[in-house]
Amino acid sequence: MAGHTEPYVPLNTLKPFGEGIWIVDGPSIDFRLGGISLPFPTRMTVVRLKDGRLWVHSPTELTDRLKEEVDALGAVAFLVAPNKIHYWWIGDWMRAYPQAASYAAPRVEERSVPDHGTRFDHELTDETKGAWRDEMDQCLVEGRVLSEAVFFHRASKTLIVTDLIENFEAGRVRGPLMRVLFRLGGVMAPHGGTPRDMRLTFSGRKAHVKEQVEQMIGWEPQKIVLAHGRCIEKDAAGFLRHSFRWAGLR
Repeated sequence: MAGHTEPYVPLNTLKPFGEGIWIVDGPSIDFRLGGISLPFPTRMTVVRLKDGRLWVHSPTELTDRLKEEVDALGAVAFLVAPNKIHYWWIGDWMRAYPQAASYAAPRVEERSVPDHGTRFDHELTDETKGAWRDEMDQCLVEGRVLSEAVFFHRASKTLIVTDLIENFEAGRVRGPLMRVLFRLGGVMAPHGGTPRDMRLTFSGRKAHVKEQVEQMIGWEPQKIVLAHGRCIEKDAAGFLRHSFRWAGLR
């Protein structure tokens, strides 16, 4: 193992992030990079829609305590896997909430179905915005290997991403090799961004990425929920422009 990142405790509990939106910091998952094991933290986002139903994005481990908190918040109606990496616990949530509709970004089923026996009712595209269209905006950043669905919760002015941007705080990264890898990867706070290895999936598609990020900026977000590292709580547009300079943003 190359090291680890200190978690944002407490884990497995709802944390308010704005009007009608909560985050949950979950346990780390080992990600293999060549022969190196990199433990990545996980983070879920929960949005309570105006009718009281819950939209759950990139579900983390469903502990008994977390389930009690979620049930007290509302009825889980939507389970979202925004890319083919962020599906790990969605099968557990499907079994706990069989009435919920499941949504996945393109190609998620390539990894999730054989591994976890999960099902997906809908594919996330620019056209399939689901029952949340009146409260949330959505776009799809399409890559050659990985595509990611990005969401904007209007009431809290929060953009929700997973792997498109990572922003690890140096003081929370344990292990010299891991710190070196994160710095070389361009994902160290306060100037995090798209990991250099992930940019390869957008080779030849910079214009598309630039167009999608300009759309995100046009939504006028104030905050950004990230799956990995410190969330952005001010100057979200400026952070986006800096993070996507590689795609031509200014």
